[in-house]
Amino acid sequence: MSQRPDRRRAETLSDLTLAVHGGNRLDSTKALRTPLVMANSYELPDDPSDISWSASAPGLYTRNTGVNQAGLQDKLAALDGGEDAVALASGVAALHAVFFTHVRVGDHVIVSDVTYEATWRLWTELLPQRYGIEATFVDVGDLDALRAALRPNTRIVCIEAIANPTTKVADVGAIAEITHAAGAILMVDSTFTPPPFYRPLADGADLVVHSLTKYINGHGDAMGGAVIGSRELIEPIKADAMVDVGGVISPFNAWQIHRGSVTLPLRLRQHLASALAVAEFLESDPRVEYVYYPGLPSHPEHDLATRQFGGRGYGGMIAFAVAGDPDTQNRFVANLRLITSGFSLGHDDSLIVHTGTDGARVATYPLPFRTFGHLRLSVGIEETSDLLADLEAALDATFPSSGCLVEPRAADSALTRSGRMSR
Repeated sequence: MSQRPDRRRAETLSDLTLAVHGGNRLDSTKALRTPLVMANSYELPDDPSDISWSASAPGLYTRNTGVNQAGLQDKLAALDGGEDAVALASGVAALHAVFFTHVRVGDHVIVSDVTYEATWRLWTELLPQRYGIEATFVDVGDLDALRAALRPNTRIVCIEAIANPTTKVADVGAIAEITHAAGAILMVDSTFTPPPFYRPLADGADLVVHSLTKYINGHGDAMGGAVIGSRELIEPIKADAMVDVGGVISPFNAWQIHRGSVTLPLRLRQHLASALAVAEFLESDPRVEYVYYPGLPSHPEHDLATRQFGGRGYGGMIAFAVAGDPDTQNRFVANLRLITSGFSLGHDDSLIVHTGTDGARVATYPLPFRTFGHLRLSVGIEETSDLLADLEAALDATFPSSGCLVEPRAADSALTRSGRMSR
């Protein structure tokens, strides 16, 4: 099965072209799209004595890498600017694969204090309790605190380019310099910031993790995860977490995600444009208590986001709350007709979820999140005006007296325009 275009030309191709052609493989049928190959085994040579049964290569056994997985990995590496990639069963499998492969008993890791819930659980429960690996949670926006947290046995620093769920932005370049000076690996979860919107490897990250379930697939119909980086760091993940532990992605999911990724650059344009318009609309409405979106000048890391993302946009994720108690938040969600209450993100359709205010993880969030909880809105690719109309109609239904039920924000309140955004 041949590959087109030649990977040696990848650096000369545009993002749109890479998304369409990257990783495609032509077989004897000459189909213009890589066919779905569901076989779990492949015919071996007459003399298989030289085969390594744990090799992470296609053409042996699908747990060792299937045809569809190999093509997807090639595309992901090209899109993110890495030497190699490994595709696994889910985003959490990808996170675990990095830690399982590159961290040992007695090592220490640093994790951003605002992080995805599964990462939080891995480092507050599973890995420390079962394997004795210590983790320190740090505000990675405080570079002095990051330096102070580093130890001689620090192996990995784990951050998110835009943090889930508060949209906190990390300075990847600065953190990479500090991490490398300590001899550690910088891993960036870039699920909120897929290529070509942002490429953390270009700013010094060593490993990039994506939940392929989200933006890269983009259609809400397949699960997968990926790690991208140098061949030196990716090959052990393939051997340990994929082949030996068996975290491999299924051929069907790899095929679906490869198909979905073709439109990624086009979809991102709409995600990013609509998200900025929605965030500006929400911030202008007095019935909305606060809005966190990196594209707003009121966001604490707005200037950093503008510089780091190079003017390409600010992501498709918004954190906000409407005025009132948690029941009011729930009524607002129930009054939405186009935007769906759903747990995931990065889909073609807009999804919203109401989070709570309890728990140790939430205690690290900015004040408004601890007081009100928040609504996490993943802005889809619907027509922007339709999304704005849906939000306005839901606000009108939730506050039927045209905003008269909402008390004006007090000038000295902790939730005024400046206070709301302070950390």
